[in-house]
Amino acid sequence: MQAMTVLITGATSGIGKATAEILGSNGFNLILCGRREERLAQLKKELWAKTQVHTLQFDVRDKDEVFKAVQSLPTDFRQIDVLINNAGNAHGLDPIDQGSTEDWEAMLDINVKGLLYVSKAILPQMVERKAGHIINIGSLAGKEVYPKGNVYCASKHAVDAINQGMRLDLNEHGIRVGAVNPGLVETEFSDVRFKGDAQRAATVYKGYQPLKPEDIAEIIYFVLTRPYHVNIADLVVLPTTQASSTIVKKEL
Repeated sequence: MQAMTVLITGATSGIGKATAEILGSNGFNLILCGRREERLAQLKKELWAKTQVHTLQFDVRDKDEVFKAVQSLPTDFRQIDVLINNAGNAHGLDPIDQGSTEDWEAMLDINVKGLLYVSKAILPQMVERKAGHIINIGSLAGKEVYPKGNVYCASKHAVDAINQGMRLDLNEHGIRVGAVNPGLVETEFSDVRFKGDAQRAATVYKGYQPLKPEDIAEIIYFVLTRPYHVNIADLVVLPTTQASSTIVKKEL
């Protein structure tokens, strides 16, 4: 049986990188996408002994770049069996009256429009084959709204709605669509949100055990390896210490 080819956006760090590592170790061919070319090259070097790897360097916010990158794929990587829409970010944690419009635009452009652009570039081949699997990486922030989360939560609520809409629209084509929605995961997420303020970012994960990127990667692997008649449509994953976006049991 031919190995499946998986395209992962945001593959250079966090959940995307951990997912690439576990899927590569289990025989999936990989198309790794991201903005940081050096990190893509290093990850390809690390995984090449385990599986076939191709990298695409682009920014999901740029619609033309997205379509150009997908169209540039060599023959061996043109059939994409699985799309993992993982690229996403948070910028700022401000009351809505004090929020930065640049931050808002970045979150909506990456989390919502970027996901749509990549999906639009890849879906035609899945529809033509009447087969495929899309996993959208959402967030607990797509299920709840928390203070000062305003636009970030809005962007992830949009991902939740898009995931549901995709599943409805693609049902007739036999394409599996589902979402994995993590709670607190220790990644570069907070470094980006707090714009390099390492001290502030570090406090997010203190006093309790957050999820690790590998925890979510193992779940993604599980979702992908279910029999084709099984579609895990919507999954929320929290660390044991987290009950909601605002309730986390921390040691003093």
